[in-house]
Amino acid sequence: MNNRATEQDEAVVGRTGPGSSARWALASLALSMLLSSLGTSIANVGLPVLEQSFNASFQEVQWVVLAYLLAITTLVVSAGRLGDITGRRRLLLAGIMLFTLASGLCAAAPTLWLLVVGRAVQGAGAAVMLALTMAIVGETVPQTRIGSAMGLLGTMSAAGTALGPSLGGLLIAMFGWQSIFLVNVPLGLLAFWLALRYLPVGTTRAGPARQGFDVTGTLVLAATLGAYALAMTIGRGNFGYLNILLLLATAFGGGLFVLVEARTASPLIHLQRLRDPVLGPSLTMNALVATVMMATLIVGPFYLSRGLGLDAATVGIVMSIGPVISILSGVPAGRIVDRFGAPQIVMVGLVAMAAGAMALALLPAIYGIVGYTFAIAVLTPGYQLFQAANTTSVMTNVKPGERGVLSGMLNLARNVGLITGASVMGAVFAFASKADIAAAGPDAVATGMQATFAAAAGLIVVSLAIALAAYRRLSGPELNAGKASPE
Repeated sequence: MNNRATEQDEAVVGRTGPGSSARWALASLALSMLLSSLGTSIANVGLPVLEQSFNASFQEVQWVVLAYLLAITTLVVSAGRLGDITGRRRLLLAGIMLFTLASGLCAAAPTLWLLVVGRAVQGAGAAVMLALTMAIVGETVPQTRIGSAMGLLGTMSAAGTALGPSLGGLLIAMFGWQSIFLVNVPLGLLAFWLALRYLPVGTTRAGPARQGFDVTGTLVLAATLGAYALAMTIGRGNFGYLNILLLLATAFGGGLFVLVEARTASPLIHLQRLRDPVLGPSLTMNALVATVMMATLIVGPFYLSRGLGLDAATVGIVMSIGPVISILSGVPAGRIVDRFGAPQIVMVGLVAMAAGAMALALLPAIYGIVGYTFAIAVLTPGYQLFQAANTTSVMTNVKPGERGVLSGMLNLARNVGLITGASVMGAVFAFASKADIAAAGPDAVATGMQATFAAAAGLIVVSLAIALAAYRRLSGPELNAGKASPE
């Protein structure tokens, strides 16, 4: 191993203590990632019960999910930037405690709208946890093992998303809807104690000058992202005048944000960084890939139930295959990144995803459930390879004072992709089916499935072209980002 890598590894060990302490520090970050992902999926299964408990409409109870999503989307970049300025360890501890206290508030909420407020506060805590877990990885593990650490965080994210519906359903059946929020309290306290005890003290800040926090840019970005998220989610896929107005507000807000950032002394996002040969393409690919992955969650259940005629229990089993594969492949994907380098594995992952998306478009119509399962088994490991490598390529050589905001931007790109995928890919599916989805027959649903994943494969091919163009311009050290040096 070269001297520079050895010095970096020793510096990390010096901040975190012995190897066991570093492992416990990483465990605290992994648990934080698990909790924030669990919060995204566990409430969905409780919506019918909440509808009855509060005597509310579906449009009203869906804000229990939407408030959490909006809070994360609008605050994740600001949370990362604030961590860079004030200290990431301190802010992460505050975020975990906020998430934990808000979970208790949600469980005790006497009215639906107080529950929605609690979920928004919980989402604010989750935004801090999402932004800073990846940022702090660079201070808890050696640089030559960042890929493995990112793979572990990816595994925890997949585990939280996959565990949410099943765990939520079990808890509601046994203890009532309050338990889906109360379960976060002991886990949150454990994550807080681990972080307090083992995370390195005195994490890097933006600099001795204590750069100012861009309040104006933060508010403009939050309003812009909130308008976009609402435009993509309200109306349940039916675009009306309100959706169009929100998209216009998004465009106006985006232009205003660029103007504000160009004129402020300490911008939230240095716009010139988006011209970086790694960062700009990585954010774009992250959004496109997330759009495709959301299509599997939106379109998959319709095809399995209406296209193949499977009952609800079988649909649930088949839909769990993807998350299980994600959980099993996350850590190995990170180790592969450490071994071969991030840029190369980004492209390998995208090739596998393109093959998996095309398989979803073609094989289920021929081989039914076997074809669907095979395609998912190709797509999902490709996604884990891409995610671990893409995150590593951004976070490996970043300046210490920018880790938080860049981690937030990666999470923002992913979240924007998920929101876009839920709306746009659902619209592609509905349009190609040429029928009301609620009454569509098997043939119409199969046609919609083919069109949706043909479009998904096209998005992955675009991502692959972006990767090839970006990495062609990189020098030797950048091309080997994340790759462990030989002894």
